[in-house]
Amino acid sequence: MKKFLNLLKKEIKELVNVQLVVSLAFTLLLFNFVGQMSRKEVQKAIGVQPISALDLDGSASSQAILAGLESARFKIERIEGKTKEQAIDIARGGESKLLLVIPSGFGDSLKDLKPSQIETYSYMRSFSLIGARGSAIVRGVISALNNVLSDSFLKEKLPGLDPASLKNPIKSKDFVIVQKRMAEASASDVAGMVSSQSLLIPVVLMMIVIYSSQMVISAVAMEKQNKTLETLLTVPIRRTSIITAKMLAAGLVGLLSAGIYMFGFKSFMGGIGGDDLQAAASQGGAVMRQLGLYFDTSGYLILGASLFLAILVALALAMILGVLAEDFRSAQSMLMPLMFMVMIPYFISLFADINTVSLPIKIFILAIPFSHPFLVSQNLYLGNYGMIFGGLAYMLVVFTVLVVFAARIFSTDRILTMKLRFGKKRGATA
Repeated sequence: MKKFLNLLKKEIKELVNVQLVVSLAFTLLLFNFVGQMSRKEVQKAIGVQPISALDLDGSASSQAILAGLESARFKIERIEGKTKEQAIDIARGGESKLLLVIPSGFGDSLKDLKPSQIETYSYMRSFSLIGARGSAIVRGVISALNNVLSDSFLKEKLPGLDPASLKNPIKSKDFVIVQKRMAEASASDVAGMVSSQSLLIPVVLMMIVIYSSQMVISAVAMEKQNKTLETLLTVPIRRTSIITAKMLAAGLVGLLSAGIYMFGFKSFMGGIGGDDLQAAASQGGAVMRQLGLYFDTSGYLILGASLFLAILVALALAMILGVLAEDFRSAQSMLMPLMFMVMIPYFISLFADINTVSLPIKIFILAIPFSHPFLVSQNLYLGNYGMIFGGLAYMLVVFTVLVVFAARIFSTDRILTMKLRFGKKRGATA
C-alpha cells in the first residue's frame, strides 16, 4: 500500500505542474472577467436607453406613446421642426440606438378605430446580442401601448364590460402531468427548466473526460518517449497498481480542474443571464418540486456513480490509447476518437429523444458508454430505474474489459513496442 501511495504521489506531482496551475488560474480569471463585463453590459442594455423621437402628429395619442416609453426607462431625445430625412441624419450622428417617427394623422386614425403605423429606425452600432436588445424592448412597449389604447376604446364604446374578456374570450389554464404528479404550468416552461438544470451534467462530464484522458495519454506517451516507462516497469510493484495509480491521479487532477472550470463557467453564465435569470429560476423551483423534478440524496448518488463510471471508462480507454501512441505529438491525435465518443451522445441528447429514435440509432447511442450519464437525469425524473441501473452495469462491464486488456498489455514487454502510426507505410523507417 505504501508503494502504491508513493507511486500515486509521483503521478500527481508530474501532472500538477506550473503550466497547469497558471492555465487554471488564467481560465478562472478570464471567465470571471468576461462574466462581470457581460453583467455590466446587460445592466446597460436593460437600463435607461437613449432614443430619438420625431412627432409629426402632435396629438394626445402620440404624446401618450412617448410618455409610455419614458416610463419604460427610455430617455427620449425629441427632435422638433425637422423632416423625417433630417431626423434620420440627426439621430445617426448622436448616441441613440433607435429613431421613432410618429406620422401625421396618427391620433385621428386611432380615434376612427383605424390601424395606425409607427416607423422605427434602428441604428446597428454593434452586432452583439446585447446591442440589439433596444429595438426588441421598444416593440414590447408598443405592444403594451396597443393593449392600453384598445382597452380604453373598448371601455368607451362598451362600458361595463371587461376589455380583456372581449379581446380574449377563450383562456387556457395549462397543467403538466409527470408520472402521478400534476402542477399548473406550461409544458414548454417545464421542459426549459429541466433542460437548464441538466445542461451542467454533460458539460462537467465532457470537461473531466477530455481533460483527464488527455493527461493520461500524454503522460504515458511521454514516458515511452523519454524511456522512463522502462524504469518504472522494473520497480517491484504490480503492473495493475501502476495502471490504477495513473488513472486515479489523472481522475483526481481532472476532477479538480473541472471544478475550477465549472466555477468560472458559472460566473460567466451568471453575468450573461443577469438577475432576471436567477429570479425566473427561483419562481420555477416551486413548480419543479411540485412535479417531483428534482434530485434527492439517492438521485445525486446515482448521478455521481454514473459520472464516476464514465470517467473510469474514459481513463481506461485513454490508458490503452496512450500505450499505442508513438510519442507525445502523436498522443494528441489519439484523443480525437475519445472526444468524438463523448461529443456524439452530447449533441444527440440536446436535439433528440432517445425514446423516439429508430432502433438502430438507439442501439448505437446506448452502445457508447458516455451516453448513459447524459440520460440519467431524465430517467430519474421519469422513474426509469431499469435504464439507469442497466447503464451502470454496462459501463462497469466495459470498464472491467478495458482494465483487463490494459493490464495484459502492461504485463508484457509489448507495452514498449506497441505503436499505432498514421500516414506511414509498412516497412517505412520511423
